[in-house]
Amino acid sequence: MSSSNVRKVIIIGSGPAGHTAGIYAARANLKPLMFEGVVRGGIPGGQLMITNDVENYPGFPAKVTGPELMASFREQSAHQGCEILSEDVNRVDFSSRPFKVWAGDPEVEYLAETVIIATGAQAKWLEIPTEQALKGRGVSACAVCDGAFFRGQEVCIVGGGDTAMEEAMYLSGLCAKVTVIHRRGEFRASKAMQTRVLENPKIEVAWWSEIAEVHDPAKGEVTGVTLRDTRNGETRPLAVTGVFVAIGHTPNTDLFAGQLALHDNGYIKAEPGSSRTSVPGVFAAGDVQDFVYRQAVTAAGSGCMAALDAERWLAAHGTH
Repeated sequence: MSSSNVRKVIIIGSGPAGHTAGIYAARANLKPLMFEGVVRGGIPGGQLMITNDVENYPGFPAKVTGPELMASFREQSAHQGCEILSEDVNRVDFSSRPFKVWAGDPEVEYLAETVIIATGAQAKWLEIPTEQALKGRGVSACAVCDGAFFRGQEVCIVGGGDTAMEEAMYLSGLCAKVTVIHRRGEFRASKAMQTRVLENPKIEVAWWSEIAEVHDPAKGEVTGVTLRDTRNGETRPLAVTGVFVAIGHTPNTDLFAGQLALHDNGYIKAEPGSSRTSVPGVFAAGDVQDFVYRQAVTAAGSGCMAALDAERWLAAHGTH
């Protein structure tokens, strides 16, 4: 294939990180190509596509829905000159340059000097029908994103790790009462985090419990949950207006296993302070490499970093 068919930048993923990378790469005249298709069950636009209201993204004082925000991201990156294909990426080969990316059905091979990975991560859910029906309507996987909607209200959070403890503490600063629901009799979180939660007067713990049902899909909002005892199956009601699920996230990195260095939790390893991965010329941005902050604004910032890193890498290697 001739060099004229080799893209300077291919972007895989279309959330805040991917589109910000597209904006910056296009403005640098890198003529980026983005694949916005579904990756491992995700949706174009990422997790914001299932978020009703966003109040913490700068520039939107009257809040904005997640889909509206992502439509603006997409329109801006396309306007700047990012070519967007609504295709799934099926496989990649980073063993030699130009890098190879296969996408679509029937499958087409694309070549690139650099690749920016922005495939994001997906929250793990309880996988019960009533939970699915109320996502974005009182059921959330991000306390920092949505906690402010529940000021002064009683909520619950599911989980027993450090993330659940951190989010319970965060919610306790906003809500009247927080119930931590855990299916066992002890947390797996660090002792320090456990102590903070257990000593907080606004937090109660429902041990040996799991959510059997979330109420009430018919009303389109959360009015409570049914708890089930994991030892004997007995059920009881819990009145809450918000349900937060904090049982972990799964990064969308299956495509890159064996080709890039990953953390033990599956997230892509990036050099501290940069978006550089273990393969020179391949960069990672957004939640696919960030298991600490996981916010739209930090994802967008890392998308900018990835585009600048790619531009500088291309310049250093005489291809830009």
